[in-house]
Order: sequence, then structure tokens, then C-alpha cells
Amino acid sequence: MAGSEHYLDSSATTPVDPRAARVAYDLMTVEWGNPSSLHDRGFAARQALEHAREQVARGLGASPEEIVFTSGGTEANNLAIFGAAAALRRRGDRIVTTQIEHESVLNAARELEDQGFEVVYLPPERDGTLSESALAQAINEKTVLVSLMLVNNETGALLPVQAARRALNRCKSPGVLHVDGVQAFGKMELSPKKLGADLVTVSAHKIHGPKGAGALYVKKGVRVLPRAFGGGQERALRSGTESVPLLGAFGAAVELLPPVETSLPRVEALARRLRAGLERLPGVALNSPPDGLPYVVNFSAGRVRAETMLHFLSQRGVYVSAGSACGRAKPSHVLTAMGLPKERVASALRASFSWDSTEDDVDALLAGLAAGLESLSHE
Repeated sequence: MAGSEHYLDSSATTPVDPRAARVAYDLMTVEWGNPSSLHDRGFAARQALEHAREQVARGLGASPEEIVFTSGGTEANNLAIFGAAAALRRRGDRIVTTQIEHESVLNAARELEDQGFEVVYLPPERDGTLSESALAQAINEKTVLVSLMLVNNETGALLPVQAARRALNRCKSPGVLHVDGVQAFGKMELSPKKLGADLVTVSAHKIHGPKGAGALYVKKGVRVLPRAFGGGQERALRSGTESVPLLGAFGAAVELLPPVETSLPRVEALARRLRAGLERLPGVALNSPPDGLPYVVNFSAGRVRAETMLHFLSQRGVYVSAGSACGRAKPSHVLTAMGLPKERVASALRASFSWDSTEDDVDALLAGLAAGLESLSHE
């Protein structure tokens, strides 16, 4: 990061890799055709689009025909949830999810409740994880959809996706398993086949790709009904002219991902350094489970409100977030569901790493927090 900035908000977004940005630029200015056109310009754009599809598919260990491009994670989640529920409505009416999902899942589930579905919102454990036994008990033969995030975007807690698959199989349920993999993609192994997932959501701007590009993995043979109708693009599941520049850059960003076996140990070391430093600060409490994905560390900054501390840190060039970026500083529904006291929720901050984060970033955050606790706690 240039200058004295220390960016620790990668779960909100990441800067676009210049190499991916160059792909987008070329697809805007050189190969700018409509991929549905039948002439040479259209053919060149189609080739670029399918190349990006192959790149994303390789990143997931999937087949290109299992990748449906979307405008991002929210659209992919909506397509998965509404599309699967509509396709299976005659076979059951139960949907199982959790209280700690992203708003694009929770609000979609609430809409389905209004349409007559029974939705079970499982509460988390005190540490932000999910009980496998409670999950298994919630899934029955009438379950048509289970939607779980693999990694919680606010705490880094890992949810038992494979246990959901086992429960669906045990009940001989017609239901499909949707996994929101936005915070996991590129940071840990994410294999739909190993997870037993039928649908998986990923997004470009969390992995140094552009905003406005995402994808939904749809396992071969899984039926999803479309949400938008038009020219039949993306297997008629997501009509509309594809944004080839953004999707081309998405594919490039996936190709540029460092190997997980290289990046994960490095981030684990950064998370250990941050956790150790936080434990030395008076009044600071860790909210992330110790065995969560180390890319996310959530903590409460003593008696200082999150927004106040966030602005104090920002003035020092240290960037973190107060809960989810989508929450716009509202009290965290995730930490509230975990049963944390209101004061602790109100002072919660999230530091989130990328593979290019450094020890200097961690040390700058710890120094800023120490200074903020010293000056703001007495105001």
C-alpha cells in the first residue's frame, strides 16, 4: 500500500490488481464487441468471456458449464435462493439458514417467508460457530434449501457446510445446498465437490478483481429457475449482455491468486501477531473464534464506540471496518446473535487481511488502537 496507509479492510473490498485492470481496459477498448453478436468482433468477445469462465471454473475445481456469471455476490445469492426455492416448491416448503448470514441471504429468506415458505434461522454458538447437531435437527424431508456461508464475513467463523450435506442425504431430502463462498474464495480450499455443495457464490472484488462481477456455481443436474428474463444469456439463468471487461478481469484475478498453501500460513502468522497484540491492550476483547479463518479478526475496543475508533484510526492512515461494510455502521446482527453485550457490540471492529498485508499493517493498527484507547477512553 502506497505512502503511510495501512489497509486492513479486505473483507469489504480489495484494490484491483493492475494486471486484471489491464485485461478490463483491453476488453473495453480493443475487443469491445457484444459476445452474442455473430460477426468477428462478437466472436472475439465471446472467446474472452469463455476464457474468463474457464479461469473461474479452474479456481473452483469445476467445469466451465457449471459457472453462471452475475453482477456480484448479492445477485448470485439471490439467484441461488429464489431460483432453487421456486424449482423445488412442489416438493417441500422448509428452508434452513442461520442468523449470521449476509444480508443478501437473510433478506431473500425473509421474502420467501412472506411467500409462504417456512424458514429456520439457526442461532450461532457464543463463539460464532454453528452447532452441527442443531443443523442436523433442523433439516428434514421437507427441506428444499439449506443456505450457509462457509466463512462468516464479520468473525471469520467456519460453518459446518459438509454436515448440512450429510443431513440432507440422511433425510433423503429433495433440498439443495447453497454455500456463500464469497469470503472463502481464494483464501482457503473451496471445492464444491468436497463440500457437497450444489450452488456456490463467489465474487471478484474480494480477490483483487473489480466490483460488479461475480459467479454462481450450479452443479450439473441441479435445477434453478431464473430471476430475470431477456435474451437468454448465461444459460437463460441471467439474461442481459454480459459485462465482458469486468468478467475478463475477474477471470484474470482468479488466475493471479497465490496458492493457498503459500498465502494461508503467511496470513495465519499476521493474525497471531494481531491477536497477541490485542490481548495486551486494556479492555480489548476478541470476538473471532481461535479456529476461524485467520483472514478476519473481530475485536471490541474497550469502552470506545466503534465509529469513533474507526475515524481515529482512519486519521492515522489505518483502515478497518465496524462490522460488515454492508451494515453501514448499524449494530452487528452477527455479534448480537452471538449474545454479546450491547457495549461490546457497539465497540466492535473488524480487521481483515489480504495476501499482500504486512506486519507493518498489524503494528500500525496496534499502535493506533493503543493511542485511541489512551485518548478516547477519557473523553
